[in-house]
Amino acid sequence: MAEPRPEPRVATDLNLRVWGIGADGHTFSQQAHARNISNRGALLSGIESDLKVGEIIGLQYGEKKARCEIVWASNTGSSLKTKAGVRLLADMACPWTGELLTAKNLAAPASGNLRKSKRHKISFVIELHDPRVSKTVHVTSTDISSSGCYVETIVPLPVGTSLQVDLRFLSDKITTRSIVRTSDPGVGMGVEFLGLKAEEQERFQAHLEALDPWSSSIAR
Repeated sequence: MAEPRPEPRVATDLNLRVWGIGADGHTFSQQAHARNISNRGALLSGIESDLKVGEIIGLQYGEKKARCEIVWASNTGSSLKTKAGVRLLADMACPWTGELLTAKNLAAPASGNLRKSKRHKISFVIELHDPRVSKTVHVTSTDISSSGCYVETIVPLPVGTSLQVDLRFLSDKITTRSIVRTSDPGVGMGVEFLGLKAEEQERFQAHLEALDPWSSSIAR
C-alpha cells in the first residue's frame, strides 16, 4: 500500500534542473519541470532519460539544491517524456517552500479588504496557447477576474497543464503564463493567471468592472 502523502500536492509548473544516473547507467543533467509539489516530494516531467525506481537523483530549483529518491517512473512516449514521482531524502530541506506558501495563501478564504479581486460572471473570450502542441484555442470564460477564470469545455485539460493566455480588450493585449488548477470532465476547467504585473492586473480588472459594474465582490 502506498504511503499517505504528508500534505496535498499543489499543481504548478516549476522549471528546475535534475541530474543523476539513468536506467542505462549513463549520467544525465538537464532542465525539467515539476508539475505538482508537496513539502516532501514532487511529480517531475520532461526527463529525457529512463529512470530506475530507488535511485537517488539531484535537483535544483533556483539557488536551492536537494537529493531525492525515485518512487516511480514512466516513459510517456509524449512531449512529457519520462515522468517520475520523487521523494526528498529525510535530511533534505524542501527547495520550493515559498511556492507552497504562495499556493496556500491563494487558496485561503478571503474576507474584508483581503479579497484579491472581484469575480465577474460574464462571457469573455480568451486565447489559450498550449506550447506542447503549438495550438491556439479561442474559448469563452463565464467566470473571470484578473486572477483567473473558469472555462466551460467538454474536454478540459489536466490539472497542472501550463498554458499561455492572451487577454484582449479595447486596443490592449496582455499575455501571461497560466496553469490549470481544476479540471471537471464534461464541464470545464479553472485557470489561474500567473505572472501578471500589478498594473496589468489593475488595468484588466478595471475593464471587467466597466463591463460588469454591478458585480458582487466574490474573491477568487
